[in-house]
Amino acid sequence: MEKQDFNSSQAPEPVGAYPHAKRVGDFLFLSGVGPRQKGTKKIPGVELDEKGNIISYDIAIQCHAVFQNIKYILEDAGAKWENIVDVTVFLTNMKDDFSIYNQLYAEYFKENKPCRTTLEINCLPTPIAIELKVMAYVGK
Repeated sequence: MEKQDFNSSQAPEPVGAYPHAKRVGDFLFLSGVGPRQKGTKKIPGVELDEKGNIISYDIAIQCHAVFQNIKYILEDAGAKWENIVDVTVFLTNMKDDFSIYNQLYAEYFKENKPCRTTLEINCLPTPIAIELKVMAYVGK
């Protein structure tokens, strides 16, 4: 089966040795997507101390940034938001952030309602509060 890697010209650079997305057959698999913006290490909605520890963050700003980054990757891979069929969401603070994230998620996925799993995890590779892992059906 043919596999094709995609790297978005609009999304932030990956923090490791992986592509933004990989197409395998009729499916597009996105690597974990966080809220950073292209060309900077600054994270929207996050205030860090001099040692890089989180002082405060705004989950709503991060959610909007993550959803935008996903749109960028999908577009650059020739897919659309409506092609998303499965989403795994990683939150670092389920208790405080789930209700805001869930409300925003419902707005972004009003028309298209993919399967979804939401997990709380201890931390992510960068000082972010949310990351999404997405799969899309792109057909032939």
